[in-house]
Amino acid sequence: MMDTKYVFITGGVVSSLGKGIISASLGKLLQARGFKVTIQKFDPYINIDPGTLNPYEHGECYVTADGMETDLDLGHYERFTGIRTSRHNSITTGRIYKTVIDRERRGDYLGKTIQVVPHITDEIKRRMLREDEKDESLDFVITEVGGTIGDIESAPFMEAIRQLRRQLGRDAVCVHLTYVPYLKAADELKTKPTQHSVKELQGMGIQPDIVVLRTERHLDDSLRMKVASFCNVDLECVVQSEDMPSIYEVPVSMQRQGLDAAIMRKIGIPVGETPAMKSWHEFLAKQSGATRKMKIALVGKYDLQDAYKSIRESLNLAGTFNDVKVNINFVNSEGITKENVSDLLSGMAGVVICPGFGQRGIEGKIVAAEYARTHDKPCFGICLGMQMMVIEFARDVLGLPDADSCEMNPDTQHNVIDIMEDQKNITQMGGTMRLGEYSCLIRPGSRTFYAYGGKEFIRERHRHRYEFNNRYREAFERAGMQCVGVNPDSDLVEIVEIPSLRWYVGTQFHPEYSSTVLNPHPLFISFIKACLYGTS
Repeated sequence: MMDTKYVFITGGVVSSLGKGIISASLGKLLQARGFKVTIQKFDPYINIDPGTLNPYEHGECYVTADGMETDLDLGHYERFTGIRTSRHNSITTGRIYKTVIDRERRGDYLGKTIQVVPHITDEIKRRMLREDEKDESLDFVITEVGGTIGDIESAPFMEAIRQLRRQLGRDAVCVHLTYVPYLKAADELKTKPTQHSVKELQGMGIQPDIVVLRTERHLDDSLRMKVASFCNVDLECVVQSEDMPSIYEVPVSMQRQGLDAAIMRKIGIPVGETPAMKSWHEFLAKQSGATRKMKIALVGKYDLQDAYKSIRESLNLAGTFNDVKVNINFVNSEGITKENVSDLLSGMAGVVICPGFGQRGIEGKIVAAEYARTHDKPCFGICLGMQMMVIEFARDVLGLPDADSCEMNPDTQHNVIDIMEDQKNITQMGGTMRLGEYSCLIRPGSRTFYAYGGKEFIRERHRHRYEFNNRYREAFERAGMQCVGVNPDSDLVEIVEIPSLRWYVGTQFHPEYSSTVLNPHPLFISFIKACLYGTS
């Protein structure tokens, strides 16, 4: 068995170039060659994790099966590769410093002065090498470092990579992603920002082995040769990442240009034949071949694509599975009223009521749930979205006009959504919710039961503090909203549905976190089918 190889992916010029997509694509390509791979993200911000960050700061908070709140790039890693990430795949500067400071407080350093070098960088290296995961048997560890070269907060990570490259020799490769802008007035693509970015990296003692050029226009060989010459890399190691119709075409583009082959040659592994990736190409063929179009309303309060990234991707993947192109229309719940809801939702094939926290926009979600229920329009509520469906049903069907969640109205007389018992004495916000994967028993014969292919036992990921109040369960079921999914340990209601409607399902968990390219989540598949054909 070969020693574990390490690939470090850094970024330059500007942020948001797509390091996560490149990392996920490379992971997929190495998997296709038969290697066991994991991908990890190191973020330079001082937050312990993204759990307390507003989605406008970093997009959605992705949750791993073991209950870690992480950066959205881990969603890309899982969707592309199918690997299950964990808390060891997401590290922030905050976690690094907290670990070192906790050790210092315990006296572990025996009175030494604690410094960025070596103490912080040693902790970074330890985690990059995944020394806490001794039982792992990995061929490749891909490490993406967030931020941009030159950022002050990235410096300790770059120093750790410099030291590791000397320590690991040929077992480590550095891939640097930069941006090649196009100046319309001059009708030219400019490589100077890339040259400066690589020079900055070299100034930190790191020579990139491979340079990936993010570009909106095709780069010819002469421009690639120029980059190779000025950046001191081989021509075959200058790869372009053009805009693609779909992010899922990026692995194919990277394979065509030999990114995985270049890394293997740098490490000294025989390249062999190029994998066919048959199932991936079949997915792309279905995606490009879908001619039917469908409008789905995404009802939420964050007018930002990345805020609901996993839900968007899950809808698109389920659409491809059903041979349809899903056109997602964001509808800001703050602007929904009983007077305009028909104008906003009547042209939609289905409605997704999004998760979230806090008071803002919830009344609009309740109005959207009422419209979908009373007009028999397929509706999928996720986490807070499910809770809004419950509140709307209680108000309109059970005749409890003041029904509410105690999150929004602590004084409500009918708290159909209540705080979980084990959350009542918690004062800190970060990492304290019900997080990660929990079991759920599904009622046989329910719509959800058939969506899951006849499974009675499932496990899904959660991120919430509030729950369906079981004191009202009997009343809901008598009135037609069935509690068809229940956690066997806590008796927590996980799934509600109205079987008399075409498709009206709410889940306390987040199914979007476990939907992948080759295995779209069954609830999203069932929802899209219902939007297409009426029932599923």
